[in-house]
Amino acid sequence: MTTIAKLIAFTIDCAEPKRLAEFYAQITGFEVQYAEQEYAGIGDGTTSIYFQRVPERRPGSWPGPDKQFHLDFRVPDVAKAVEEYLELGATKPEFQPGDSWVVLADPEGHLFCVCPERS
Repeated sequence: MTTIAKLIAFTIDCAEPKRLAEFYAQITGFEVQYAEQEYAGIGDGTTSIYFQRVPERRPGSWPGPDKQFHLDFRVPDVAKAVEEYLELGATKPEFQPGDSWVVLADPEGHLFCVCPERS
């Protein structure tokens, strides 16, 4: 039998860890646990998102094969959340593959989806 692993954290390479930690803390409600120039982290006591400084990182093209991952977030009101996240520094790519969710990019170009709650 394969050993079952429990996901505890996800680390995102970026140029400005502290800035991205603050951005994602605002949209997730997670607390900033650590924020320095080279490394930052947010979490809710169970799950964490870390941000590691890689100054030469470049965002992947969208749509395209360069995208290596994206995050999905459920929200009660997609349109309202998109509006708020854009005000926080996210951008909305022109290409949108779905009707019920919206693809956004964080301030450094990492993609994430804003999805409606399940009915």
